[in-house]
Amino acid sequence: MKKSTIIILVVVAVIALVAIWAISTNNSLVKLEVSIEQKQAEIDNQLKRRADLIPNLVNTVKGLTKQELDIVNSITASREKMSSGSTQDKLDANTELSRNITLLVENYPEIKSDATFTSLMDELSGTENRIAVARKNYNDEVAVYNKKIAVFPSSIIANMFGHEKVEYLEVSDEDKENPEVNF
Repeated sequence: MKKSTIIILVVVAVIALVAIWAISTNNSLVKLEVSIEQKQAEIDNQLKRRADLIPNLVNTVKGLTKQELDIVNSITASREKMSSGSTQDKLDANTELSRNITLLVENYPEIKSDATFTSLMDELSGTENRIAVARKNYNDEVAVYNKKIAVFPSSIIANMFGHEKVEYLEVSDEDKENPEVNF
C-alpha cells in the first residue's frame, strides 16, 4: 500500500472515532436530560398525590370524629337523663342508653378515631418522605448531568450541542412551611 493511502485511512479512522465519540457523548447527555425531566415529573406526581390525598384524609378523619362524637354525646345525654326526672323518664333514658350502646357495639365495635388519626399522620409522613426522596433523586441526577457537561472532554460536545447547566431544586421559603392540617 502506498504511504499516502495509509495516511488517508488513519485520518479517516481518527475522524470516525472522534465522530463516534461525539455522538456517543451527546447521546449520553440527552439521556441524562430525559432522566432529569423524568425526575421532575416524579416530583410533580408526588406533589399531586399530596394535594389529592391530604384533604381527603382530613375530611375522612373529620367525618369519623364527628360520627363518634355524636355517638358519645348521645350516650352522655342518655346517662344524664337517667340521673334526673321521673322514674318513667329514667326508664326511657335507660332504654335509649341501651339502644345507643347496642348500636355502638353493633355498628362501631371499636372507636376508631385514634387509629384514624394515627393513619392520617402515617400518610402525611409517608407523603412528605416520598416528596423528599423524589427531590433528592432529581438533584442527584442534576449533579451527574452538570458534572458530565463540565468535565473535559465531554464539555466540548456539551458546548457544541447547546447542553446547558441545570439548576438544582431548591426549597423556597414557602415550601419550608409545614402544610396546614385543620380539624
